[in-house]
Amino acid sequence: MGKTLVMGASLKPSRYSNIAINRLVAAGEEVVAFGLKEGEVAGISIDTDLHKYKEVDTVTLYLNAKNQETYYDYIIGLNPKRVIFNPGTENPDFYAKLRNHNIESEVACTLVLLSTGQY
Repeated sequence: MGKTLVMGASLKPSRYSNIAINRLVAAGEEVVAFGLKEGEVAGISIDTDLHKYKEVDTVTLYLNAKNQETYYDYIIGLNPKRVIFNPGTENPDFYAKLRNHNIESEVACTLVLLSTGQY
């Protein structure tokens, strides 16, 4: 099983990225996280530097379309199987770039996918 990278991770418990990290960990998923502030959520360190993580299966985005642009090449370079665009992160330009690299884009909610057993 590969890892899930949470992009846009937040230390604030009310943020969906924070809730997603907690639920992913509770579901037994291997999680790595990137955010603007260092810290820890559910035992997962939030990295503020981009790392070349190995075996990333899924990238779940909590960054709006404008903020994603900086990370296009980084995410594509990880060669995940899929990128989940959570509500508010929809980005048709990035879908096309991912498709060109044979990476699936999924417009969905990580929390819903987990709660319905579709993750």
